[in-house]
Amino acid sequence: MIDRPPARYGRQRMSRRSRRWWAIGLTALVLVAGVVIAIVASQRLGSGDVQGELGGYRLIDDETLSVTIKVTRADPSRPVVCIVRARAIDGSETGRREVLVPPSSQDTVTVTTTVKSTRPPVVGDVYGCGTDVPAYLVAS
Repeated sequence: MIDRPPARYGRQRMSRRSRRWWAIGLTALVLVAGVVIAIVASQRLGSGDVQGELGGYRLIDDETLSVTIKVTRADPSRPVVCIVRARAIDGSETGRREVLVPPSSQDTVTVTTTVKSTRPPVVGDVYGCGTDVPAYLVAS
């Protein structure tokens, strides 16, 4: 490459080889960052030990909803807690209930509960399930 005075011709561009290595290095860096983000997200947002799935719901009246959930656990001998919700037509949460799922001999169990609502409910759903059962839910 010929050295030209920068004052007259402007700054010289990098050679084609240098630009190619920069592009390869930047692409590799982006790929590594993507893999790291995917691994961390998988560990934090993975399926976990307990998974709750909506089995169905039934409107009882203008303030009560019956919700059926299917709960699958890695260790069925441990109790778990699930939060079920009633939701209004605009999608807002109008009622909530924590449900204790006692130990069982089966990995997947079905539980039905009622949820009281402050406004007419249109749908029920499962907010989530976990193994950290509050003391006030555990039977004495």
